[in-house]
Amino acid sequence: MSKYDPLETFLQAQPGDHIPVQFSDLESILGFRLPASKQYPAWWSNSPTNNPMTKAWLRAGYMTEQVDTAAERLVFRRAKPAGREPTGAPPAPRSGPFPGYGAMRGTVRVADGIDLTEPADPEWSTVFE
Repeated sequence: MSKYDPLETFLQAQPGDHIPVQFSDLESILGFRLPASKQYPAWWSNSPTNNPMTKAWLRAGYMTEQVDTAAERLVFRRAKPAGREPTGAPPAPRSGPFPGYGAMRGTVRVADGIDLTEPADPEWSTVFE
């Protein structure tokens, strides 16, 4: 159980896809003051490794946006709108040693008769001999 569970419960109960809140609203929901790091926009990032509070809003299906630390307000946006399934093609499966490997597959075509292993400038090979 996390001390940020009340935020997750609050967000899950919201019918809308956009929930504008003041930092003071969050403090009321949680029952304690937010840490001093609330003043930094990075603290409100949607990276799951950011902080325990981030995990609460991500588990609830929301992301932060329009973070204004000076005015102490932000908007929680539902990552997947309520009652709607995601549309479009599923993301390409990850393969290989790097997460982006294969992401460009099928986007570049090489004309027939082109050998990509052939030197573009035959004289260049004399530089290394």
